[in-house]
Amino acid sequence: MLLELKNIFKWVTQGGTRTFLLKDINLKVEEGDFISIMGPSGSGKSTLLNVIGMLDNFQEGEYNFLNESVHIMKEKNRSKLYKEYIGFVFQAYHLIDELTVYENIETPLLYKNVKSSERKALVADMLDRFNIVGKKDLFPSQLSGGQQQLVGIARALIAKPKLILADEPTGNLNSKQSEEIMQLFKELNAEGVTIIQATHSETNAAYGSRIIHLLDGGRNNI
Repeated sequence: MLLELKNIFKWVTQGGTRTFLLKDINLKVEEGDFISIMGPSGSGKSTLLNVIGMLDNFQEGEYNFLNESVHIMKEKNRSKLYKEYIGFVFQAYHLIDELTVYENIETPLLYKNVKSSERKALVADMLDRFNIVGKKDLFPSQLSGGQQQLVGIARALIAKPKLILADEPTGNLNSKQSEEIMQLFKELNAEGVTIIQATHSETNAAYGSRIIHLLDGGRNNI
């Protein structure tokens, strides 16, 4: 088992009223799964991904990742676990504007203290895989949306994560680019990478081997 969420609750309190962002979520994910999370805007898809990705805390419940208890872990240890095993692909790309394509892709390797010669080889491999060798010295603002998303995915993959979390990964792309990205996820999944994506798209969701529906922070119709 890669990870398990047990009875996860997350809420915000405004004016004495508690609004649930996640309500009693239970989820088991095996290594090699490809899970699609669907639901309307505001249903908790991104929040759930952020909790799984250890970017967000929660108030109640248990979260175990590779037999480690995330819910009782210190922030520093959580961050280490996240950087070691998880790659995140965001809809808004989250590239660093001041860094070139090459430097953006290289960033996760710097966190992991990978030595220079190995970094060069790994980045070269990613640039090649995504056909963006000619873009390596450009800055994000000089790229199209599709190219920025490819850079974001290359960055998420470079440290060879066990788990990729993709939040509306094709939200800003045209249908051809979307299909290319989803095919790429399918290939990665076939190579053994676990993928959890949040999506509005029935087409994208169908790439997953399992679909989870969220409504108002809770699961339904599974």
